[in-house]
Amino acid sequence: MDKTFPSADAAIAGLSDGLTLMSGGFGLCGNPENLIDALARAKLKDLNIISNNCGIDGVGLGILLDAGQVRSITASYVGENRTFERLYLEGKLEVTLVPQGTLAERIRAGGAGIGGFFTPTGYGTPVAEGKEVREINGKWYVLEAPLRADLAIIKAWKGDRHGNLVFRQTANNFNQVMATAATLVIAEVEMLVDPGKIDPNEIHTPGIYVDRIILGQNYKKPIEFRMTKEN
Repeated sequence: MDKTFPSADAAIAGLSDGLTLMSGGFGLCGNPENLIDALARAKLKDLNIISNNCGIDGVGLGILLDAGQVRSITASYVGENRTFERLYLEGKLEVTLVPQGTLAERIRAGGAGIGGFFTPTGYGTPVAEGKEVREINGKWYVLEAPLRADLAIIKAWKGDRHGNLVFRQTANNFNQVMATAATLVIAEVEMLVDPGKIDPNEIHTPGIYVDRIILGQNYKKPIEFRMTKEN
């Protein structure tokens, strides 16, 4: 089944306001740049974002934040986003901070159909407030709930027209696991090939998890902080 769409705008057509959105990547690495831009052009409102972070001002998911399209964010890291900080302090943005490993596991649990899991991370801190805690083998754990979304937008290095995906290095973070945890999954890739051109042993995400796929264009791949070695 050919799942390709001609553009990012075509791939997101028909989406409505208020949806819960997962967006892959780590920092600005592995961001679905074309799909984020398309969501900004569509002017969807009241988005509830689940992501490792929300980009930086005017870059990555920060584009949606700057445009006032985001109602809430579930993330592990505020980052260097001044708009994120300002909106939160002004009471205009709902924020749920989740430890990074817990965030990844909550998404994985959502994709695997797991009803919850116990983790020691966060016990005795505000993270555990209002949650069930349990002592297991002399150690205290916090019960965490799975996360799912209406839509996941993900970025891969290579994909085929059936939706099979291959990720590269750090860009794999959160993209692969989010592909399993949403009702609608849209992927963008740097290289789009015909079915059979990817070695099955190299596939990270099978096409059964992907509903729509596009060939991305004009990637900027920005860097949050460019460090150079001092002589």
